[in-house]
Amino acid sequence: MQKNNLGQDLPFILNQTPSVTTTTDAGNGIGYTGIHIRGTDATRINVTLNGIPFNDAESLATYFVDLPDFVSSASSIQIQRGVGTSTNGSGAFGATINISTNEINKKAYAETDNSFGSFNTWKNTIKLGTGLIGNHFTIDARLSRITSDGYIDRAFSNLKSFYTSAAYIGNKNSLRLNIFSGKEKTYQAWYGIPFDSLQTNRKYNPAGTEKPGTPYSNQTDNYWQTHYQLFYDHTFNSKWKFNTAIFLIRGKGYYEEYKAQQNLSDYNLNDTSVADLVRQLWLDNYFYGQIFSLQYKTKKDELTIGGSWSKYDGKHYGKLVWSEAKIPNDYEYYSYPATKTDENMYAKWMHNFNNSLSSFVDLQYRHVMHDMQGFEGSSTLFIKRDFNFFNPKAGIDYNFNGWNAYLSYAMAHKEPNRDDFEASLQQQPNAETLHDFEAAIERKTNKYNFSATLYYMLYKDQLVLTGKINDVGSYTRINVPNSYRTGIELQAGAAINSWMNVNGNVTLSSNKIKSFTEYLDEYDADYNYIGQQIVEHKNTNISFSPNMISAATVTFIPLKNMQLNFISKYVGKQYLDNTENNARMLPSYFTEDFRLNYSLYKLLFNRMDFIVAVNNIFNRLYNPNANTYPYTYDGEVINDNYYYPAAPGNFMIGVNIKL
Repeated sequence: MQKNNLGQDLPFILNQTPSVTTTTDAGNGIGYTGIHIRGTDATRINVTLNGIPFNDAESLATYFVDLPDFVSSASSIQIQRGVGTSTNGSGAFGATINISTNEINKKAYAETDNSFGSFNTWKNTIKLGTGLIGNHFTIDARLSRITSDGYIDRAFSNLKSFYTSAAYIGNKNSLRLNIFSGKEKTYQAWYGIPFDSLQTNRKYNPAGTEKPGTPYSNQTDNYWQTHYQLFYDHTFNSKWKFNTAIFLIRGKGYYEEYKAQQNLSDYNLNDTSVADLVRQLWLDNYFYGQIFSLQYKTKKDELTIGGSWSKYDGKHYGKLVWSEAKIPNDYEYYSYPATKTDENMYAKWMHNFNNSLSSFVDLQYRHVMHDMQGFEGSSTLFIKRDFNFFNPKAGIDYNFNGWNAYLSYAMAHKEPNRDDFEASLQQQPNAETLHDFEAAIERKTNKYNFSATLYYMLYKDQLVLTGKINDVGSYTRINVPNSYRTGIELQAGAAINSWMNVNGNVTLSSNKIKSFTEYLDEYDADYNYIGQQIVEHKNTNISFSPNMISAATVTFIPLKNMQLNFISKYVGKQYLDNTENNARMLPSYFTEDFRLNYSLYKLLFNRMDFIVAVNNIFNRLYNPNANTYPYTYDGEVINDNYYYPAAPGNFMIGVNIKL
């Protein structure tokens, strides 16, 4: 993590891990970014911070931009692909990521990390720690700032954050308080670039261009998020341990946009005129709860009983802050409150039959309830839904003479997100179900390692976009009865000699929807809306699910404290929707990065690390992400695609100093 941490968001730090693909709105990995694991997007990846849920409770997405430079406070990041063991928060349908910061730093330290690079990108970080005071107390702190103009026009980022942690460590008890916060201001770059502009100006940004003349300068996203975490651990004896934590996440923010020629009556104003205006769409929320577990451990058995409860209390509202027409000051034109409760209990039992063979059983019950009092555009739609999930998991593990093999089965369920519920009571979505079968074999020695993982992920009622307009006029996801992902993940690494080592991974997969109905809006030659055309598809590829993903790093060590890394990434072609239409497809791409790491010890400072990173050294012009909005015009299918280009060759230089 330290070698890669030059300001890019967490997905890019994890880019070399198996089955991972990443996206970036601004083009350079700073600001809004995304991650897919085994083809599944972030709404299906369970993310926890020290075991506490991080996914947004309503959208289920993970907005790492809200906690810029959080990697600088992380002591470890664990990724479980597939369903994984029971965790807190939303269901894991592709992977689980747990970020831990609660490491005890026994020695005092002071560090400063600074980097500069292309697109006027700056990262400045200060970290301080007291070490153990009186063998019991410790305090850690971090202050960070990241700014960048972005590769895409006007896609700037201004990100600030802090992290503090104070702990008491006793023989049988420990208490820790974490408070950390992020504040982001980014110019919107989430609309994508139309195909014709992509050919002539890859940096074009349509955001803010509804304003006559120059683009609107404050077409920005603004959000503040502060986390409070209080942990208590108690050891009863050599067999029994208990831990619990309470948490509060406070979030508030808005995105602002210039809208031209709006009907003021659509904003609940007693005015039938049309005018330009500036509006802000706000979120104001509290997310709080508790996690806990009780552990019993002997030489042969480990039993854990745990769970969590949480409540999300949020408000969605919109404001008009300016208009050509006369409007009330600070006018609020909609307000829709929403709550969500989430409770779960689990029991995990691990049993060692002997030194080689072990097994585990993991049973979880989870209850989720949504209460949404209206939606923008559907003010009278009140939805109250609850779900009860039972998630069993089991597996066996065999170790012998450096070999390890395991076999597991897991079931998971996942509730729909807020947008899915925006349909009448007669068209409400079902929860999704996943059956995950995994088998793996691994070999590790001092000189080399390799592993192979086979997986089969069978979905029932997976929610996908079809283009269908529901009875409240929204494009929402529809449950498809049967779909699956199956593949093999291969990993290998070897120390060739004292000055060279290699590491790599490749995922080969098939990701299919067995039956899929596409709905296309139809327009006549005068662009009058006719209705929707229905197209049936069979056995098509799931969107954004490449059949091949690979990564490799070749490291040369010409000097004792120097590393030269050549980093490769290949991502196969991806379809933008589930129709397997080549006109709605992202071509495969291959990128090569270079990174130099050099360390100096006991010269002016305790340690100085120099990092030079050159990304996309072959200057590939590729697009890791896009959206599509197909329709028919005068009998012809129009594929309206919008792309998110990645930056061509660019660099970052970092100097990290430990006093």
